[in-house]
Order: sequence, then C-alpha cells, then structure tokens
Amino acid sequence: MIAQLILEGIATGACYGLFAIAFVIIYKTSDVVNFSQAEMAMFCTYFMYHILSLYHVPFWISFLATLGFAAFLGIMLEYVFLRPARHSSTIGLIGITLGIEIILMGLAGWKWGAEQKEFVLPVSYSSTHTIFGDTFISDWAIALFVTTACVMTALYFFFKYTKPGIAMRAVQQNMYAARIVGVNTGAIFSLAWAMSSVIGTIAAMFFAAASTLDPQFMMTPFVRAFAAAVLGGIQSIPGVILGGLILGVAENVFGYVWPDSKPIVALIVIVLVLCFRPSGLFVRHYIKKV
Repeated sequence: MIAQLILEGIATGACYGLFAIAFVIIYKTSDVVNFSQAEMAMFCTYFMYHILSLYHVPFWISFLATLGFAAFLGIMLEYVFLRPARHSSTIGLIGITLGIEIILMGLAGWKWGAEQKEFVLPVSYSSTHTIFGDTFISDWAIALFVTTACVMTALYFFFKYTKPGIAMRAVQQNMYAARIVGVNTGAIFSLAWAMSSVIGTIAAMFFAAASTLDPQFMMTPFVRAFAAAVLGGIQSIPGVILGGLILGVAENVFGYVWPDSKPIVALIVIVLVLCFRPSGLFVRHYIKKV
C-alpha cells in the first residue's frame, strides 16, 4: 500500500513539476508572475478537444496543431498585453495576467460551455501494469514520466547549446547587459511565453485525461504547481521538478492518513517554505544587502 501511494504521488508530482516549469520559464526570463498560466493551458486543451471531437482529426496531428496554437497564443498575449506594459510595476503586470485569466476563462465558457467533458489521450489512466505484488502503474503515469524526461532533456540542450537558449539565459541574468550586446529582448520574451504555453498545455492534457475538462479544471493544478515551484526554488527548473515530486508524495500520503488534509497540503507548503526558506529547497539563498 505504501509503495502504491508513493508511486502514485510521484506520478502526480511529475505532472505538477511539468506544469511548474511553464510557470518558471516566464518568471526567470521576465520576472512576471503569470497567473494566467492555468487558463492558457486550459484554453489550448479545449482547442485540441474541439478539433478532435468536431473535425475528427487524428490525435497526433491534433496534438501538433495544438502545440502550434499554444505557441501562437503565448506570443500574442505577450505582444499585445505584456509588452506595452513592460515598464509597469510588478503589481500592474500581475493585474494584467489576472485580466488575461478572466478573459480566457470567459471565452472558454462562452464557446464550449461550463459542463464537464471527457478528454481522452491514447494512454489510459485506468489501464495499468503490475510492477510487483499489488503495486501497479498506469499507462498515463508511464507516458507522463517519459514526457517529463523528454521535456527536461530538450530544455537542457536548448539552454546549453542553442543561440536562443543562451540568449535567454543572458536575459535571465541581466536584461540590460544582454540588450547592450545585441540580444533582442522582445523576441526572447515572446519565445519564453511560447515555450511556457506549449509546456503548460502538455501538462494540462495529462491533467484533463486524469479528471475531466471544464473551464476551471486547471485552477487546482495551478495552485499545486505554484507550491512545487516555491518548494523547489522558483529560479531552478530541476528544482521545481523535485519540488513537484515531493509535493505529490506528501499529498498522497497525508491524503491517505488524513483525507481532509489533502486539499490544504499545497497551501501549507507555500506558507512554510516562504517563512523558513524563501528561495526554495534547491536554490542557494541570498540575502540582499542595501
């Protein structure tokens, strides 16, 4: 039983971590806390549901088309809403992302309705394989582990060996110095939003397949992903994956022992980490002296 709880927690935590990566990419690049991340992913998942159910497009074509739409949506939102307000205060930028959240949720409810819908992936949440004894793993979890590993590997090579990735790292370290040496910071911000939207959409597809699809289905995963980012360190992509795994296991174990505690585990993690380790568990803590 304990092994099954831990395994399921790791799978759920990997999904939290994958979604947290999307959140962290924007924050690291532009210092914007994107509270519309969940609704961007939700809207793109609805886009895939629409072309799958209405036009009966094959899954993999629909998947690639959705990732293209997600990238376009991220670029458009950054260019139309965030770029003109680039020099606004942090509170102003947060307000803009909250406005985007409301707009996307309203559009999804108007277009597809508020009722729950079934979102099906080629890998089933209910199809399982026995590992040992009474411990089993689902096709959904296997696909999630493979996807998370592929995303992490792709990001590693992107940031280490490609010019856009190196430019993005330069902008993360010092935007003004990067601009002086010729980096197009506007293009880098758009790229960050496109990458974030794509990765967030992939995570949202797994969440939708494990539950149901409705305009609010990503709100709870967003809180969990935010907790994972805070726990692991919002400046570290590997850290948020580890934070997600820890959070997923903690949620599953506490939820089994005290069922009523499961919904608040993420909130407790956020409060405790911000109080005692604001930089996160896997990021070096710096004290700014003035």
